[in-house]
Amino acid sequence: MAIVERPQTKTQTINGAEILVRGLIRQGVDVIFAYPGGCSMPLHQALTFHPDEIRTILPRHEQGGGFAAQGVARTTGEVGVCMATSGPGATNLVTAIADAKMDSIPLVAITGQVPTTVIGTDAFQETPIVEICRAITKAHYLITDVRDTARIVKEAFYIARTGRPGPVLIDFPKNVQLATVEEEIDLDPPMNLPGYHPEIRKPTSTQIREILAAIRESKKPIFYIGGGVVQSDASEEFTKFALKTGIPVATTVMGIGAFPGDHPQSLHMLGMHGTAYSNMAIAEADLLIALGVRFDDRVTGKLDEFAKHGRIIHVDIDPSELHKNKKAHIPIVGNVKDVLHGLNALVSDDDIPEMDAWWRQLNEWRDKYPLKYRDSGDFIIPQYAIDELWRQTKDRDAYVSVGVGQHQMFAAQFYKFSKPRRWLSSSGLGTMGFGLPAAMGVQAAFPDALSIDIDGDGCMLMNVQELATLACEKLPVKILLLNNQHLGMVVQWEDRFHEGNRAHTYLGPIDHPEAVGAGDGTHYEETYPNFVQIAKGFGVEASQVRSKKEFPAAVAKMLAYPGPYLLDVLTPYQEHVLPMIPSGKTVKDIILE
Repeated sequence: MAIVERPQTKTQTINGAEILVRGLIRQGVDVIFAYPGGCSMPLHQALTFHPDEIRTILPRHEQGGGFAAQGVARTTGEVGVCMATSGPGATNLVTAIADAKMDSIPLVAITGQVPTTVIGTDAFQETPIVEICRAITKAHYLITDVRDTARIVKEAFYIARTGRPGPVLIDFPKNVQLATVEEEIDLDPPMNLPGYHPEIRKPTSTQIREILAAIRESKKPIFYIGGGVVQSDASEEFTKFALKTGIPVATTVMGIGAFPGDHPQSLHMLGMHGTAYSNMAIAEADLLIALGVRFDDRVTGKLDEFAKHGRIIHVDIDPSELHKNKKAHIPIVGNVKDVLHGLNALVSDDDIPEMDAWWRQLNEWRDKYPLKYRDSGDFIIPQYAIDELWRQTKDRDAYVSVGVGQHQMFAAQFYKFSKPRRWLSSSGLGTMGFGLPAAMGVQAAFPDALSIDIDGDGCMLMNVQELATLACEKLPVKILLLNNQHLGMVVQWEDRFHEGNRAHTYLGPIDHPEAVGAGDGTHYEETYPNFVQIAKGFGVEASQVRSKKEFPAAVAKMLAYPGPYLLDVLTPYQEHVLPMIPSGKTVKDIILE
């Protein structure tokens, strides 16, 4: 009897870790910042099999990896990806995840987890990371079945990038990473998201006409624009509408770059350290057109006094933001870009209000209270340093990251951005140590671009280990370190509100008189720590500059250097960021000098 050979169906044995990595590639991920450990080893093993499709960068701290992933997301608009092991590796991602939530940054954070058989037993390096991150993520997953892996990856990216963007956590137990299936894996499976409906209705013509009518009837209108304009890629549409109407533009910290900062219509940043004229304009405006903003307390100050003289139009993709802090007269839930597209399609010359008197007033304020800085002799004050950096880089389409504190606000004031997604700032959470790893992520996303970190000495110490990543991964980030040997912004508050009493804000040895606010105000010959030695120890070229007359050449040398470079700039610690509206106060209480 003849035996008939039946055709054999080829099956593929594949484990959960490999499925996840293939899922990342399917989602378009080409770089991941990942620090390995016992419970994420299978994932790292899988990554080694796909070096041509996805670049794995080893940060020197998980938090650095999280901020580097944000550097990718903030500049490309795509989802940034970071990964850590269980326990302390996972908890080291928490700050970066919370930061992404506050600033609406699309991020997928992947954590290894102890095997499902020991979850809840206080196993070695176990933390309940899903519970820890529940309030700071858009969604969170614990994978318990390897067959769910592809679907969960697809859903995580969909949730992170749609609606109001934000972070999503995938927690992946080690035994599920190692579990195998012998079947063809569908990397584009149907999703199961019955409670998630990010589809936003398009604005109606009635809503568009209501906005135009309010503009037409106004005499003192002003735009108040934020990160939503940047995140929705609406900067071009906004600029078109702003130029058509001639209405002045004030931006939040997150909105910087959404409208050219050097354009005459720009009133620059508003809020606590915004320009005096932008804050005065908001106070006197009869129409506030708020686009992609959340009326943050650092913008509004005393809430019931903010923009109280006019009507408020508020457009936001997140319905929970409408009326949350400030009641809007014309609230619109929608994508800012869709609304602006509708406005540009319908606006006519008849809709443009007569604003000659308004602009005369604005220009009077602008002339009377300009952003300026003093002549500091041969001392390098931060405002001058940033202004000079801008002069040398304004034609190079630079990406600028910052830490948090005085240097952050000085950069927001004096570096004039003409394009969106060129300014990276931890704005809502205000995380020290953000600048260096964020710049690292930018450089990974744009290898040929000029990526600059403007940082402070306090912030630099928070993630200084990422200098190693710059050197080892050949990421030529340029670091302008404004070093005043103090926690400058806290010192400013001590000077203004605590009679100059120093409470642990000097970063040098405690036996120095500066630790208690004494001393003659100058810096020591040997500053602490020695950042030049530290940088060179990591393999990063560095130099220090103290003289204003030597500063332009020092900046030019840094910018011309082919690899990563740290320029340690000694600046006076007596300098304050002005203007300043004290917390909870109004523009009437603004400090100008």
